[in-house]
Amino acid sequence: MTDQNTTNDEAAQDPIAETGAQDLAGSDKAATDGAMDDILNDVLAAACAETAGAEIKGDAEAQDPLTAMITERDQLKDQLLRALADTENMRRRSEREAANVRKYGHTPFARDLVGAIDNLARVVESAPENLDQADETVKSLITGIQLSWTELQSVIEKHGIKRVEPLGEKFDYNLHQAMFEVPTNDQPSGMVLEVVQHGYVLHDRLLRPAMVGVSKTADAAGATSNDQSKTDE
Repeated sequence: MTDQNTTNDEAAQDPIAETGAQDLAGSDKAATDGAMDDILNDVLAAACAETAGAEIKGDAEAQDPLTAMITERDQLKDQLLRALADTENMRRRSEREAANVRKYGHTPFARDLVGAIDNLARVVESAPENLDQADETVKSLITGIQLSWTELQSVIEKHGIKRVEPLGEKFDYNLHQAMFEVPTNDQPSGMVLEVVQHGYVLHDRLLRPAMVGVSKTADAAGATSNDQSKTDE
């Protein structure tokens, strides 16, 4: 009992020891508080960074739909322009084809018709020039044929069929077909001197070439004959 009281009294009488214990306890608390503050600061910084990242990501995600819409718009615009160009090309091609059909669609019929026209032309050309001395029946028949020929010429020209009249013109291999050569010194070479059969064209297309006789200078013809004779010898 006496020892315990003595110890308590000593402790009560040692103010330095008591103060040191209190300082040590305060130091531990301060250290703990500082550590907590650091942890809180780290947490707040991480939260702020995450929030900023989320905002940036949100802005980017908000811009993506706009970019996608612009891209889609450009693609649709390009497709529309291509479709319009294709439509315009098709329209022009259809117009050209329709024009060709209107212009040349009756080519087979016109090619068959020129034979009958030639026969009628031969009848008209063989008719006598002076009909005053002819019989009234013959005169009426020839007059009717001539009127029919004139009307037929008007009709075929209306539909683009024209007769090729090459007599006296220079030979054109696009419209004429040379059947023979006529030696002469009165005309230069290559001139049409005789027409065996007239040709016809439909607008700018040849239906049938004119069969003609073409001039050839006598000197050239003689030289050709001499060369042929020498070759035969």
